Amino acid sequence: METFLGVVIGGLLIGGLYALIAMGLSLQYGVARVLNVSHGEFIMLGALTTWSLYTAFHINPLLSLAVCGPAAFALGYVLHRTVYRRILATSPSPGVFESNSLLASFGLLFVIQNVALIAWGANTRGYSYLAVPVSLFGVLFGANQLLTLGCALVVGVAFYVFLARTRVGKAIRAAAQDSTSAALMGVNINSVLALCFGFGAALAAIAGMLISMCYPVTPVMGIPYTIIAMIVVVLGGLGSIPGSFLGGLVLGLIGSLVTYIEPSLTLVAYYLIFALLLLVKPTGIMGR
Repeated sequence: METFLGVVIGGLLIGGLYALIAMGLSLQYGVARVLNVSHGEFIMLGALTTWSLYTAFHINPLLSLAVCGPAAFALGYVLHRTVYRRILATSPSPGVFESNSLLASFGLLFVIQNVALIAWGANTRGYSYLAVPVSLFGVLFGANQLLTLGCALVVGVAFYVFLARTRVGKAIRAAAQDSTSAALMGVNINSVLALCFGFGAALAAIAGMLISMCYPVTPVMGIPYTIIAMIVVVLGGLGSIPGSFLGGLVLGLIGSLVTYIEPSLTLVAYYLIFALLLLVKPTGIMGR
């Protein structure tokens, strides 16, 4: 029973992070139609910024949310208004826009990564925060891990309520369902798409902040998280925020189980799930 609880709770701990990461990418691709392969670089920026604020100025990692979130949102918003909006305006079709924006995202990935390498260097970095054992149903976990799960759940639920209850959230959901009809109803599509890209970047940076509390960070940590986010988005359903959240938890549980059996097969299991979903149910758990 202790082993079972350890696998389940451990899966939920990492699944909460996966869910938060995937929610951001789901907004960027499911609504703004930008397959942002540089998504993981915003996670990396959030993690390294949190590390810098903690080690240099002794700022509590949770308080760095007030810096990482707004800064990442502003960067993502400006990038969409300047780069991706221009690509959208010059693309003759949605398919061409997706292809061109994908290429632009690859370029953005290397730009951000190399700027981070210049600023922080290539060394792996980390810090100790609430790294004390806590017994949960007889299984020991780090207090920082439990705090990370709690924060991920709070942020995820709060963002879902924002989308469901606010006027901006309704505009985002309308644009996700049918951008043409939403524009005819008075929705400023260009602003909504830029907001989606900005919110996606902010969620990634917040996830990076939480990751830094539990794991070492490095300027080249982003790409694996981007791949995992893509798998979770497909698992949950393209453009579905609740689906991304549920998909992240499911993938975390699967990863925890596979890691318990054979750690070297974890990424293999993720890729197999990705391939099976594309073949059997490409709409995902909650996609339409």
